[in-house]
Amino acid sequence: MKVVILCGGEGTRIRDVSEALPKPMLTIGGMPILWHIMGIYAAHGLREFVLALGSRAGLSRSIS
Repeated sequence: MKVVILCGGEGTRIRDVSEALPKPMLTIGGMPILWHIMGIYAAHGLREFVLALGSRAGLSRSIS
């Protein structure tokens, strides 16, 4: 089974902290938010992910 994670959006409500990075790549505890989300699913045995990238998709691709 694959997990689809929606990663798009402009991030207008967090623009002051997300100018340089897309929302999924903002860090919490030294790791990107996306890493935490994927870790939760992986802990339940799900290890195939589809990322629905939108705004600034190129940055997400180059970082991952």
